Amino acid sequence: MARQPAKTLWYDRPRYVYLEFCVEDSEDVRVVIEDQRVVFSCRNADGVEFYNEINLYARVNSKDSQDKRSPRSITCFVRKWKEKVAWPRITKENIKPAWLSVDFDNWRDWEGDEEVEKAMVEQYAELLEKVTDKGEPPAMDDLDDDL
Repeated sequence: MARQPAKTLWYDRPRYVYLEFCVEDSEDVRVVIEDQRVVFSCRNADGVEFYNEINLYARVNSKDSQDKRSPRSITCFVRKWKEKVAWPRITKENIKPAWLSVDFDNWRDWEGDEEVEKAMVEQYAELLEKVTDKGEPPAMDDLDDDL
């Protein structure tokens, strides 16, 4: 029986790139994470063989990367060599295989998060300044002491 590529989803985070190979009831799972590529192979319960090889967009830390198998898929946590650098794609080549897709359920545009957070802190500081900078307190000498 010929082998075929597994449907693969990916998404980007500041420290890791995540790959999910969607194969239910996988057996004989083999994941090799190298500095420039990921190789995945397995069989499903029906005996269909899957094989994916991805030449990665940038270098990764293969020693600090790992994979986790669940009944529905195999997820790889691939540690980036250069953290906080967004990957515009997962592949080195500017091509998109039919079996590879962005995982939009987990995708988050984190690249501008620091600027947004900084702007929120500045806005909060301005608001706090307006609340605390009220000038001289009112004179209270006209109040009665008869209370």
